[in-house]
Amino acid sequence: MRFASYEHLGRRRLGVVEDDGHLYPVPGHDSLLDLLRTGRLREAGAATLDVPAGPQLRDVTLLPPLQPPAVRDFVAFEEHVEGVRRSVDGTAGVPDQWYEAPTFYFTNPYAVIGPYDDVPMPPGSSVLDFELEVAAVIGREGRDLTPEQARDHIIGYTIFNDWSARDLQSVEMTVGLGPCKGKDSATTLGPVLVTADELEPYRDTDGFLRLALTAEVNGEVVGKDLLSNMSWTFEEMVAYASRGTYVMPGDVLGSGTCGNGGSLAELWGVRGGQTPPPLRPGDTVTLTVEGIGTVSNTVVPGADPIPLPTARKRPRARP
Repeated sequence: MRFASYEHLGRRRLGVVEDDGHLYPVPGHDSLLDLLRTGRLREAGAATLDVPAGPQLRDVTLLPPLQPPAVRDFVAFEEHVEGVRRSVDGTAGVPDQWYEAPTFYFTNPYAVIGPYDDVPMPPGSSVLDFELEVAAVIGREGRDLTPEQARDHIIGYTIFNDWSARDLQSVEMTVGLGPCKGKDSATTLGPVLVTADELEPYRDTDGFLRLALTAEVNGEVVGKDLLSNMSWTFEEMVAYASRGTYVMPGDVLGSGTCGNGGSLAELWGVRGGQTPPPLRPGDTVTLTVEGIGTVSNTVVPGADPIPLPTARKRPRARP
């Protein structure tokens, strides 16, 4: 099934998307997150067979499929690490520790935007980038899961675009805490949540989902890759995320950016210069994932940063 959150005639709704392009409203539920928490997603989806067809997709405003309580973003593509590391901090190669475990960071769940929303330039940034990813969505609570157990906790998948202010990121990461405002402005999710069973035909013999990924800027293809080039499966990443803690319904886990042009920064690292150039207002980024769909966002001007002082040296007084 394919679940979409949408706005129609001033009301937010949740529906199942059928092949004819119609949305079939889910009876009694307008929030995908709330529905996931009931543990009855498939039953609710099946109930749409008994309701009249709703509007066509073209007649509604698609929203993010859900508002996640937590967003973890992994970095599972070796090729991306090689290129973007060279671009952001001028270091060649891949850190040895990267191979030991599927590293992730927590990003901002309040910055999630819809599949066709505009993306404001982050305040103070002039080097905006996209990141082509796929995200797994958790369907039920779990802790200290094995990869085999984790498969039953993944309810579905969606496209994930981790918008990145590279100029802010490169400065912030010298502190050693990872990205801050460089990754804080927008994350695209959409256009739908595709339930995990629909993507099983794409699974290869190693357990990876072999989905074609394509990135375009202003209609020109700048990147193409396969999701199966990840170095860890989603099940392994969910298992790692659940180690010593919980994954909960609605949690989103991004794959990390694919290689071969899954972001501009990777290309800059490979080519030694900003070609293609950073995104500017008016640029449109379109990302397509086989089996899931397409998202397309246009960059628009953003707010000016509110000035703040630099750190002040303080006397180290003690009580």
